[in-house]
Amino acid sequence: PALSPQPESEVFEITDFTTASEWERFISKIEEVLNDWKLIGISSGKPLEKGIFTTGTWEEKSDEISFADFKFSVTHHYLVQEPSDKDGKEELGEDALPLPMQDLLCMNNDFPPRAHCLVRWYGLREFVVIAPAANNDAVVSESKCNLLLSSISIALGNTGCQVPLFVQIHHKWRRLYVGECQGPGVRTDFEMLHLRKVPSHYTHLSGLLDIFKTKIGCPLTPLPPVSMAIRLTFVLQDWQQYFWPQQPPDIDALVGGEVGGLEFGKLPFGACEDPISELHLATTWPHLAEGIVVDNDVYSDLDPLQAPQWSVRVRKADNPQCLLGDFLTEFFKLCRRKESTDEILGRSAFDEEGKEVGDITHALSKLTEPAPVPIPKLSVTNMVHSAKKKIRKHRGVDESPLSNDVLNTILLFLFPDAAEKLADVFENRASTSAGNNPPPDNEDYNLFSQFKSAPSDSLTYKLALCLCMINFYHGGVKGVAHLWQEFVLEMRYRWENNYLIPGLANGSPDLRCCLLHQKLQMLNCCIERKKARDEGKKGSTSDRSPGGASADGARGDHSGDNPDKEKEFGKSWESWSDSEEEFFECLSDTEDLKGNGQENGKKGAKESVNLKPEGRLHPHGKLMLLHPGEPLYVPITQEPAPMTEDLLEEQSEVLAKLGTSAEGAHLRARMQSACLLSDMESFKAANPGCCLEDFVRWYSPRDYIEEEVVDEKGNKVIKGELSARMKIPSNMWVEAWETAKPVPARRQKRLFDDTREAEKVLHYLAVQKPADLARHLLPCIIHAAVLKVKEEEALEDISSVKKIIKQIISHSSKVLRFPSPEDKKLEEIIAQIMSVEAIIARARSLKAKFGVEKCENEEEKEDLQRFVNSLLEQPEVSVVGAGRGPAGSIIHKLFVNAQRVPAVPPLEEELRRSGWPEERRPGLQSEFPPPAGREVILRAAVPRPAPYSKALPQRMYSVLTREDFRLAGAFSADTTFF
Repeated sequence: PALSPQPESEVFEITDFTTASEWERFISKIEEVLNDWKLIGISSGKPLEKGIFTTGTWEEKSDEISFADFKFSVTHHYLVQEPSDKDGKEELGEDALPLPMQDLLCMNNDFPPRAHCLVRWYGLREFVVIAPAANNDAVVSESKCNLLLSSISIALGNTGCQVPLFVQIHHKWRRLYVGECQGPGVRTDFEMLHLRKVPSHYTHLSGLLDIFKTKIGCPLTPLPPVSMAIRLTFVLQDWQQYFWPQQPPDIDALVGGEVGGLEFGKLPFGACEDPISELHLATTWPHLAEGIVVDNDVYSDLDPLQAPQWSVRVRKADNPQCLLGDFLTEFFKLCRRKESTDEILGRSAFDEEGKEVGDITHALSKLTEPAPVPIPKLSVTNMVHSAKKKIRKHRGVDESPLSNDVLNTILLFLFPDAAEKLADVFENRASTSAGNNPPPDNEDYNLFSQFKSAPSDSLTYKLALCLCMINFYHGGVKGVAHLWQEFVLEMRYRWENNYLIPGLANGSPDLRCCLLHQKLQMLNCCIERKKARDEGKKGSTSDRSPGGASADGARGDHSGDNPDKEKEFGKSWESWSDSEEEFFECLSDTEDLKGNGQENGKKGAKESVNLKPEGRLHPHGKLMLLHPGEPLYVPITQEPAPMTEDLLEEQSEVLAKLGTSAEGAHLRARMQSACLLSDMESFKAANPGCCLEDFVRWYSPRDYIEEEVVDEKGNKVIKGELSARMKIPSNMWVEAWETAKPVPARRQKRLFDDTREAEKVLHYLAVQKPADLARHLLPCIIHAAVLKVKEEEALEDISSVKKIIKQIISHSSKVLRFPSPEDKKLEEIIAQIMSVEAIIARARSLKAKFGVEKCENEEEKEDLQRFVNSLLEQPEVSVVGAGRGPAGSIIHKLFVNAQRVPAVPPLEEELRRSGWPEERRPGLQSEFPPPAGREVILRAAVPRPAPYSKALPQRMYSVLTREDFRLAGAFSADTTFF
């Protein structure tokens, strides 16, 4: 039998007495992170340049480690530097101090305006912070603090890392750190003291020097000199003599065509409150040797006016209220409203109207009655329609959201042509104002195609501005609903009475614009066709446009010059040669024509010659018919039906749904060839005896290939034939040509049923809710806001704003291109526009405060302008010439004026309370208030702990404000000779 396996109990249990404790694991984790980040070994780098802490880039990387189950985050903060040359390392020599210790004594970057607090307190270019990972955790007990300190000390010793390591102790808000830095035979300890109440002997320089000296405990009798840097910061909150210049616009002045400072139809701009809340002046003595100035509890030499360096920063008001921003935000809120126009205005007011709008069939029958519509003289009174009377019938006059005056002002602004009383004057004006003036070529004008809004001189754009203004000033959503209702009634009125809508470009809808603009253009196309037809019936010949012929002359030429463009459309109905004849909905004289077009061109050529040519526009000029050899005539054709983008989409969906079956393909071809068929019929009517080749040569020259061949007699002849795609048996063109009868355009079935299309548009407009409107018109409002901001910026010339405007434009053109952009993205765009407005408002506020405009001397004026611009863009700006330069003297005056305002006794009281000794009270003899902050940096290179130790950097930073007092010291000691 096989041997049974050994029982497991015989395996010895090995107890490893070398397992690491939690503490040792923690230390090894710290070492691991330092290793990963390659912070081990000698640190090298160039001495710090002046101001590099502000201009350079700071970066940080983080990791997480835990002590037992308590999580810490470890973060490495460092100034990005160009890698220093290799040779630098050899020069360092054995006993060179670690870089961070050298930084302690470097004076080039004292008081950086924007930096991590440890950079400000210790002047370090690189350090690692270990802090509790959770925001509410804190290391409070002393024993834990000591444990952490000893951990980092061991980790630094083990790895030979020369980067200072800090541990954050106590609550986060106190920003208390202790730390250590080690080098070969040297160590620096970083300690900190943070108090709420200031001990009186620390409020002046002599007291701070005493602490520093005691702390160093220098064994040498003549103490090496201590160098000092001092900064006093003064805060100015009281701009007494500057009331804020922007008045809120006066609403009632609207009717006069102006709103307060607000031109009607333009967006407002500017802040309603001062966007700058405080000015901070820092006066600095960057390099004083001990004993040069006296500053003790009795007397002080530190007069801000005498300080060699001044620098200024401004505190911006948080989100100042700005007019343009408010306009945009309020308009954007409309997008979220749910109510329909009827719900807002009350259904009853429009019962009678409602029936007409609701019952389209009734409307159609009413509109298609043959009787021509009598045209009443157009006047403003006619513009405020029957609807207005109906509103009054149902409720008090005062109840309608917009007063008559406001409404009339707006309608006249939107429809300037209505001011003309006489219909004929009106017609001439309409034709000129309908957008014939060439659009400006500048990029601002063409923004509409990027934003999918509408041109800035169009009706849609003006309507957007009016709705925006009404929404803000005149009853919000109710006013918007009311104006929209009036607008829709005006559209119907114009359709019924053949008045073109002003402020829209001629021609089919521009797909680069927003859908609402396309719909209005569509309605205009319908009005144009209806007008031409009605006048054709009346027999007026006045309507032939002299430009018609040339317009179509262009067609023939284009097709030759530009073969890619299969056919240029351009023939408006008004310019038909025989507009006296009635327009037929369908063919009446089919009988006469039977048998003419049915046969193929060549066979039917003989009989068709006796047909009278009809519907000719003009001879082509270059081409002759192939068989009879007569000149080829360009026919009068029907224009293809104009389409808005939603109709195009619908059509492509229908075409896609037809599928790939033979029947589907046939139907699709039928749908797509309606326009082609109509053009073929017109061509046959104009050119009796023509063949398909003739038509193709005119309509699509690319499909007729000509080549030189040598005939039997040896002469070179040009022989032409149809392209391969035309020769495919039973293709669409051949089929269409065979079914086409010679019928001139005016007797063909209409390609474009204007009555039906106009009713569709009017219905579409009538059912729009205020929210839909706001969504349609928001691109126009953003477009207007961008133009406004650009215009205002041009006056100020702020380079950072130019950049942001470019970003806004590219951001908006990405977002607005899609049919329904996300709210979040729209909010971002509005926020960007608001931030630009705030910057420009700040620039204006500072210009007023520093009296830039009042400055007589050109050079000084430029300096001040530069100073104001840098205040907006930089965290802190140094004042050229300190207290004696042009900007310095203005700042001095501002402080003096602010000091004069409050009475003196309360100030004395406050000083007594705040513990300033009687005689030293600043502010009584000085023109400056007591400093809001005092910062002092003391430095020395002193041997510690023994007289024969190496001289090492010692540094102490102190800051004193009304709320608290902090000392941050870095004291170095020699660990070899002690």
